[in-house]
Amino acid sequence: MEISVAHSPDSDDAFMFYALATGRIDTGDLRFRLLLKDIDSLNRAAESATYDVTAISFAAYPRLAASYQLLSCGASLGNGYGPIIVARRQMSRQELAHATIAIPGRTTSAYLALKLYLDAEPQVEEVRFDRIMQEVASGSFDAGVIIHEGQMTYREFSLVRIADLGQWWSQETALPLPLGANAIRRSLPEEVKARTARYLRESIALALHNQAAALDYALQFARDLTRERADEFVKMYVNDYTLDLGADGIRAVESFLRAALSEETANQLFPLEYVMPA
Repeated sequence: MEISVAHSPDSDDAFMFYALATGRIDTGDLRFRLLLKDIDSLNRAAESATYDVTAISFAAYPRLAASYQLLSCGASLGNGYGPIIVARRQMSRQELAHATIAIPGRTTSAYLALKLYLDAEPQVEEVRFDRIMQEVASGSFDAGVIIHEGQMTYREFSLVRIADLGQWWSQETALPLPLGANAIRRSLPEEVKARTARYLRESIALALHNQAAALDYALQFARDLTRERADEFVKMYVNDYTLDLGADGIRAVESFLRAALSEETANQLFPLEYVMPA
């Protein structure tokens, strides 16, 4: 049986999937076909249940819950760090509320975190994530929300940090900021879902135990980061929460989503269902 697996083209996702992508794990009669797309595109594709397993933004999950279950492994949480609001100069929160802000997509956790930070619906425009820094630096936008490796490189575009949304969230809630998850189609057989979760967890564990080789593989997706910076970035987002969300991670996800949902919608969604490794 072939399982389609879609993830975003960044170094931390590549690090997680290193062992599956390079055949380091015996998956028996399950064959995994990996595809790469940016996270906003994956969120939108998931609305049509396009892939068997897909990276998604936690913020998008309420719209996807009818078709997908969350995997307990493979998540990216920012523990005191996360998407960064950048601009050409320092701006107050009040100024940001009236600014034009480039975002990596309305379906992303970064956009939800921005709205919670501003406590408002800001004026935004969707820009491909790897173009946001250039567009802000050129003056096309007042500010931008950057994700992925841009969190390491924005200063190279003469931009300044206005706020780290993960840091802000942790200060507000004492919880990590849930950003990305892996989800699996509900319609798959239960045994296949549990085995897929196991193989993904094994892939993550193997990468963490063979970091040099996994990083070598991930560097091809690191968008010009040096090895040292790529290693730093991967370690930010592939950690204990990635192996297993655990009670604190699950509580963080619920807190983040409840902040954006009506009480009625939240009561229908929670508690969330997670597929555990077999």
